[in-house]
Amino acid sequence: MNKRVIGRVDKIDFPKLGLFHIDVKIDTGAYTSTIHYSEIIEENNTLRCVFNSDEHQNFGKTEITFNEYSRTTVKSSNGLKENRYKIKSEVIFFGKTYKINLTLSTRDDMKFPVLIGRQFLKRKFIVDVDLENVSHNSKSL
Repeated sequence: MNKRVIGRVDKIDFPKLGLFHIDVKIDTGAYTSTIHYSEIIEENNTLRCVFNSDEHQNFGKTEITFNEYSRTTVKSSNGLKENRYKIKSEVIFFGKTYKINLTLSTRDDMKFPVLIGRQFLKRKFIVDVDLENVSHNSKSL
């Protein structure tokens, strides 16, 4: 399989979540990918999640209910472990739709609402830290 070259940041779409042109950081130091949420309610074996942010561009209020989800422990860069919800969704890079596992975290205080980690990147992409928005810019070609 040929790997595509991507940069350290990009703008991508999450069609199943109704989120488009979202700023993401490609984080080879992170194992899992993470997306910002503003509210979560778990009831009757469903997870209702609100994706909303005043801080992040193109992150308008979207509410999605998940029937399939799980919990996982994530170790942050500072060594702290956090139990998070994990969902399955889709993401578009270079016009191609990929399946992706995302943990849910509040990221309003972070520069990027989404981190794309190694679990997703492996066998698909090579990261060139000198580049930015490679997938996004390929849309206009």
